[in-house]
Parts: sequence; structure tokens; C-alpha cells
Amino acid sequence: MALTRKEALARLTAAGETYELADVEVHGRSVRAFVNAPCNLGELFAANATDEEFYVYGQERRTFREMYQLASRLGNLLVERYGVMPGDRVAISMRNYPEWVVGFTAATSVGAIAVAMNAWWETGELEQGLADCRPKVILADRERLAQLAEIDPLTVDVIAVRPEGDHPGIEFNQLLGTVPEGVAMPEVSVLADDPATIFYTSGSTGFPKGALASHRNILSALFSWELDQAASLLINNLEPPQLPHQPATLLAVPLFHVTGSHAVFLMSYRSQRRLVAMHKWDPVTAAGLIERERISSFVAPAAMTGDLVEAARSHQADLSSLLSVGGGGAPRAPEQVRDIDRTFETAQPGTGWGMTETNAIGTGIAGQDYLGRPASSGRASAVLDLRIVDESGHELPPGTAGELLVRGTSVINGYWERPEANAQTFTDGWLHTGDVAYLDSEGFLFIVDRLKDLIIRGGENIGCGEVEAALLEHPDIAEASVYAVPDTRLGEEVAATVYTPATDIDETELRAFLKDRLARFKIPRYITRTRDPLPRTASGKILKRALRDEAISLT
Repeated sequence: MALTRKEALARLTAAGETYELADVEVHGRSVRAFVNAPCNLGELFAANATDEEFYVYGQERRTFREMYQLASRLGNLLVERYGVMPGDRVAISMRNYPEWVVGFTAATSVGAIAVAMNAWWETGELEQGLADCRPKVILADRERLAQLAEIDPLTVDVIAVRPEGDHPGIEFNQLLGTVPEGVAMPEVSVLADDPATIFYTSGSTGFPKGALASHRNILSALFSWELDQAASLLINNLEPPQLPHQPATLLAVPLFHVTGSHAVFLMSYRSQRRLVAMHKWDPVTAAGLIERERISSFVAPAAMTGDLVEAARSHQADLSSLLSVGGGGAPRAPEQVRDIDRTFETAQPGTGWGMTETNAIGTGIAGQDYLGRPASSGRASAVLDLRIVDESGHELPPGTAGELLVRGTSVINGYWERPEANAQTFTDGWLHTGDVAYLDSEGFLFIVDRLKDLIIRGGENIGCGEVEAALLEHPDIAEASVYAVPDTRLGEEVAATVYTPATDIDETELRAFLKDRLARFKIPRYITRTRDPLPRTASGKILKRALRDEAISLT
């Protein structure tokens, strides 16, 4: 008789097993932790610095050992030249170049906090991010160097990655040339619960918050994914697939998101998986890379996996090496789940629910479970607990929708220097997700709505309040309301209704105005202009749902 998931997890996490779990106390609360996980990310990197090929970018190909040696040289520079101490911040703002990984590896290995800056931010947003995290050093590529040059005063040391022309800071390769090859990574004491990273996540209002994660948080997520894979094999009485080539994954999502950094980059170490990085997303190019590099796994938001399905249908690339097509960030349409199964002869569809605050893990589902429940996000990780509650905080029975709460080992302890946000988001160790969901009788999670005023566009969170604030900076706009409208490819698009009492504002001029204040993906695609005040409730709140319904009828 086949094992249940609960039985498989119990067997795999028992004493003496690779994924043994034990209760430990973290920040005054008991959590389930992996006994055999590395203490910190530095240990993970050092233990897996082999001669297997690791990072492929264009014509550049480097092994795990070569990448680690570059990071060791940079680690020495951070400590000796820049005086970086444990807890100091080292910011990274660039495309998915190899230097992103080198900077992250060096910073976390010497006890610094690696800050993954959103490379799509405009100059003002980048300046706000720097003011928020106050890094000692920033690694930035050509586009971001141009933005840094506009910031006055610039109070951070700059390491210039692949620059062109004049630029602030010192060029990366020139800097590394001052450190001998073969130098060891500096020895720094880094504990499991020391802070490791800041990833910025948009909330319903204001500038994005910095989610502050520890080494244990992140490593728990990595081991949890491994455990889920092992449990699936055990339940189905299967052996791990024996590939005739090195496993490989396609990095097409930004490393400044936890999907890219955790599920793609960091998950490649213990599996010794080759990582093939794209400069920018193009589905036809992706299909060619999958064929040429024998890519075995691909994880991306629904918009991108949908693009790949279309590219596979219209181009004759051989995608038979794909074994899994994972998702996250936003739900897939059920038809796309079936399309993946029909289109890729060997690949199983999969997805999950997670947040920046949970270090990308939460729930997961794949294969026949997913095909049978295409609207579900799966069942909870073994190191997390889920709860569905009503407005009073009372737990609800299976099948009843309410707010989703989560707690456990991968959940951050809080946001960087945001005590008010922590008070709003955490209750007795439980993280309020802002998602409306229900659990069925078997523990499968179904996300049905959101409490937060948030738009999820192609997996990118956009706070409505932030966009409304930028619109209201325009002198002709008296009121603004921002909301999501459905989009076939991206899931949701940004839309806005603006009240301009004195003049009929030009839409092109308004978008140009916003370009200096918001990243491009946050600028509303649909703008409705009105000469009448926006409708409001008796308590004075704008009737956003009515505006949204009207906008949908016009799109």
C-alpha cells in the first residue's frame, strides 16, 4: 500500500535521517529545524565548491570552484579594504550577471547582510532603498551606475560591474586584481540565526519593506524543497532520475526575487546543478537554451511559463530534457497547467505558494496532484504551519475561506527597521499573509482573494498606495485610485482612475511624469480620467471595486 504524504515525511525526518527535524528555540519560539543543515550560507558555498560547471552567462562558463574563488577574493576586499563587519549591509543592484552571485556569496560568507536591490527601480526608488538599508558597499552594473551618478550626495562605496565610460566607484575586475588568486575566504563567525539578506517586498502602502532573513530561514527553505522532492519519490516508489548529463536549470527570473535567488540559484549547490542565466526574458531564446544546454528544470511565474508553452508550439526546439516546469508568484490558469502537461513530453507541471517573508517556501504541488487540482497551491512545507482565520482571529474549519496565516522556521523575524509594520504583520509568531484562502479536508491550499491592496503583475508585487502617491504628486490630479484588472498573460495589470477637476490631463504626459517616480512595471497600463470626484463610501473611502468593475468593462 502506498505511503501517505504524512507517513513519507515522518519517515524522512526521523532521527538519523538526512532530513531529520528537531525542535529548537529561535527568538523565544519553538520551531522545527533540520538537524543536518549547514549552520550558515558560507558553509553551503564552501562545501560545494567543486569543478562541476555552475554558472553560464552567454559565452562565459564558470565552475562552482571558480565562482567561490572569485567570491573569496571579494570577501577579503570587503573585510580589509571596505571594513565590512558582521551585520553591515552590502547592496547588489544589477542584472543576473555572474557578479551578482559572487557578491552575494562574498557578503553572506563574511557575515554581512546581502541586500538584493530591485534592478527595475528608477533612480528615486534606488535612492530610497539606499537610504533605507544604508549599505557600506554597493555592486552595480552599467544601468544602475548611471542612476547612482545622479544621486547627490552618494554616501556608499561603489564597485562597478561591467561599466561603460565614466562611472562612480572602482571597476570590479580591477579591484579583484589587487587580491591574489587562491586566497581563502576570511574566517568570520556566523551563527544560524544571524541576519543574512534583505529582499524588498511591496506592501499595500508606501515604499517597499525590507524582509530581513537569517541564514537558518534560508537554509530551511532549501532543505524543505529537497524534502518535498524526496517525499514525492518515496510516495510514488521511484528512484531519483538518472540523467545522462549534469542537471541544469534556466535562470530567467531576477535574482533580486526569492524565486530566482532561492529556488534557482541557491538550490543549485547541493544538487550540483548547472545554472544558465538569461540577460532578459525571451521565450524563443529560452527554448533554444533549453535544447542546447539540456535544461532539466525551469521555474518562473505563470506569464513566462505560458510564453514558453507558446514558443514550444510555434518553434521546433527539442525540449525533451525538461523534467519539471515550476511556478510561483501568481496562480496559473487551470488550462495552462494542462497545456504544460500536453506540450512537454517529459516535464511535470508544478507550482507553490510562498512569500518573500517565508523565503519562497509555503506550499507545493506537482504532477498528478496538480493536474487533479489545478486551482490549488499545494500542501504545507514540513517546517511550516498554516492557519485560516476569520476577522476575529478564530481558526476556521476546512473549506471555509478566511485570511491565511503562516508560521515556522523559514519565516522572517521581521522587517528591516520597521517596527510598525512588524506589529501589523505578526501576531504571536504568526505572519498575516493578506491572502484570503481555504484548506480542503486533505490540507490542500486554495488562494481565492487578497485582503491587501496589492497587485501581482507577472509575479511582481505592486502596492496600490505607492502608485496612488506618485499620481497625486501631479498638480492636476486631485484624487487617484489604483487597482488590478485581469490580464491573460500577466495575471493582473495596473489600472488607475484619476480625478482632474481643472483640466483633461494628457495620458502620454502623465506616463512621462510617472516615469521619473516609479519603476516601469508599476506605471498604470490603463488610465481612466474623470472630471467628477471619485465615488466614496459613507465613511469616506473610495469605492475601488466600482471603479475596477467599470474599468474592466472598458478594457
